[in-house]
Amino acid sequence: MCGRYALFTDPVDLADEFGLEDADYEETYNAAPSEELPVILDEEPRALSVARWGLVPSWSDGPGSGPDPINARAESLTENRAFADAYRNRRSLVPVDGFYEWVETADGKQPYFVSREGGRPFLLAGLWETWTPEQTQTGLGEFGGSGPSRDPEPVRSFTIVTTEPNDFLADYHHRMAVILEDADADRWLSGETTSDLLEPRDVGLRAWPVSREVNDPSNDRPALVDVVN
Repeated sequence: MCGRYALFTDPVDLADEFGLEDADYEETYNAAPSEELPVILDEEPRALSVARWGLVPSWSDGPGSGPDPINARAESLTENRAFADAYRNRRSLVPVDGFYEWVETADGKQPYFVSREGGRPFLLAGLWETWTPEQTQTGLGEFGGSGPSRDPEPVRSFTIVTTEPNDFLADYHHRMAVILEDADADRWLSGETTSDLLEPRDVGLRAWPVSREVNDPSNDRPALVDVVN
């Protein structure tokens, strides 16, 4: 599972790292569900877009009307109604510097920050959707006429694909986000059959214990990724 992550690489460096034409965002050390976060969409693969974390299917009643899943199991992408259409037609990449996992201890759950060896940012496989609200009538009649109102705005959202853990992450959680090597990112966005990309692989990770202050999504500062004893 991936329920929190961090993205703090300088935007210019991130653009250079992944061949983006431009990148502009505020760093975050505690990206949490329902937040608007940077993503790369298949329709604009060289640009950085923004989407809400927690998938809102186009056929749903809108944000909060259902589970708005933050993760999508790789094993059921073609079968689960919430993900099947997006898997075929709307794929995304989620840039991160690392993510958090929680390990059960005698003193409660201890968070760990997981990053790439060498500290480079990396990409997670994702899916995205746009939910568009139905237009409703104002009902003003002869006093003002009737017409469509602008109740809610369209919502662009994303979810992170997860798979079985590799040998390293199995000590921290029974699921892991699908990490894509740079060379595989375009394959994922292309929409081709990419079942091999969804298999757990050794991608060179490291992890260390961090402050439990990360449990509160309102805490967002560099010290959250510092090692604690």
